[in-house]
Amino acid sequence: MAHDGQDLAFHLDNSWMIVDLLTKTRRAADELSTLFETARQQMKAQIVVDGKTSGKLLEENQDAVHGLAWLATYATAMQQMQNWAEKLHSNGEFGEIEQLLHQIGTSEYHAQVLGGIPMSQGEFVRLSDIGISEATIDKYRSADVVELSNKGNSQDARMRLVRLMQDHSAEIITGKSGLEDELEMIREQFRKFSIDKVLPNAHEWHLNDELIPIEIIEELAELGVFGLTIPEEYGGFGLSKASMAVVSEELSRGYIGVGSLGTRSEIAAELIECGGTEEQKQQWLPKIAMAEILPTAVFTEPNTGSDLGGLRTRATKDENGDYSVTGNKTWITHASRTHVMTLLARTDPDSKDHRGLSMFLAEKTPGDDENPFPTDGMSGGEIEVLGYRGMKEYEIAFDNFHVNKSNLLGGEEGNGFRQLMKTFESARIQTAARAVGVAQQAIDLSFQYALDRKQFGKALIEFPRVASKLAMMAVETTIARQLTYYSAFEKDNDRRCDLEAGMAKLLGARVAWAAADNGLQIHGGNGFALEYQISRVLCDARILNIFEGAAEIQAQVIARRLME
Repeated sequence: MAHDGQDLAFHLDNSWMIVDLLTKTRRAADELSTLFETARQQMKAQIVVDGKTSGKLLEENQDAVHGLAWLATYATAMQQMQNWAEKLHSNGEFGEIEQLLHQIGTSEYHAQVLGGIPMSQGEFVRLSDIGISEATIDKYRSADVVELSNKGNSQDARMRLVRLMQDHSAEIITGKSGLEDELEMIREQFRKFSIDKVLPNAHEWHLNDELIPIEIIEELAELGVFGLTIPEEYGGFGLSKASMAVVSEELSRGYIGVGSLGTRSEIAAELIECGGTEEQKQQWLPKIAMAEILPTAVFTEPNTGSDLGGLRTRATKDENGDYSVTGNKTWITHASRTHVMTLLARTDPDSKDHRGLSMFLAEKTPGDDENPFPTDGMSGGEIEVLGYRGMKEYEIAFDNFHVNKSNLLGGEEGNGFRQLMKTFESARIQTAARAVGVAQQAIDLSFQYALDRKQFGKALIEFPRVASKLAMMAVETTIARQLTYYSAFEKDNDRRCDLEAGMAKLLGARVAWAAADNGLQIHGGNGFALEYQISRVLCDARILNIFEGAAEIQAQVIARRLME
């Protein structure tokens, strides 16, 4: 069996050269893209009426349209994996680990398209569910697709990948990222921070339900996390969304709570940068960049969830033109310790949808555990949660809470929802990056445990099913990573990327949960014990399919975009 990574891939047939592997996977990826486009056009014929997407038909055919969203995600993911592989090959960096990740990943995903794409643990979408004809399926079932599906993800390939990973066990290498050197330098910096400052303490913070220490926030501020993408003219570093994705990934690899600290500032800063007045930008952005103030996002209400257009919290003007806010909010992350809230409230009492909403930069006094909300006009308490604990979740009640008129974002009422929509791309890219970091942490913990734990006279990693789990965790994390980077690059190039960001978030969340669940299974009974870190990772991974758009909402949003 040949294993020379420079000449041969460990693949279906030992006579294959790397270029043959890449040729086959390129053709297969293109076949999948063609299949998706055919399915999209067929769905449009059913759902689009007189040039407009029918909300009624979209809901009546929800399984099918959500299945189309997943098919689109797989088609895009395979194109990005192919681009990654071809770039590495052209740079002379397509080693055996990368070949195997590419081969196994593309083979498995094409097999899932033919057999059923998992939308969740118990929901699978098949091509016939989407309404794709047998003739169209047969066209997709080309020689390349069939060969990859039948032979590419073999036990031998998975075992070989894990053996190669063992050679790099100190840092669990799961393939080169394909990123430029500058981004890799940023990764190394924040990986070191996670190893030195986060990983030794994360589990204790989780078990004790503690806020991440303010010292960690101060050190992150010194490293530039909170001003990473804020323009230099406003006190930030003016770096790319791709850099923020890398930072979020590596910090979340240490602890998702730390990885999410930057998300609060990113959302607030982008809201202000895109929708604020020049005075508001000058006032708020430098302080956010230096973590002089910590922001929190206050959008969700008890009875609305993802239906932001149905928000009831109201903001009414007084005789001075200032606002008085009354209503209830829930699932507000990091609410107590922060200084300013990006607060979405209804300023038009006669409106029934998003057009009556406005965004405020509502100032508050930071609280503590004894008195979480000392500011007049607001009260609330902590929501105890399974995971994602480092910033804590709160419910808040506003009762004639005062907001200065100068803190109306943009200075005009009725723009709140549109302003918020502009942040969704970045928020979902960040969530996808956090998911990749959580998945990678599950690999780190599980790989080391499988090496150390002995059963029946040998390490767990020597058992094929354990090795296969580790291999697929690495493969799917690589796929989610490349899809996330792609969405970030689209954002950095000023291209609309709500579709790509949504796909990255949709897949990344599923991959993180699968990695954490398989990681706990590898740990066996020990994984169910609170003292083992994988128990925390499982709890942290579960939220990713819910916040920033639940998986079902995310699929619905993707499907609606596909109908345009």
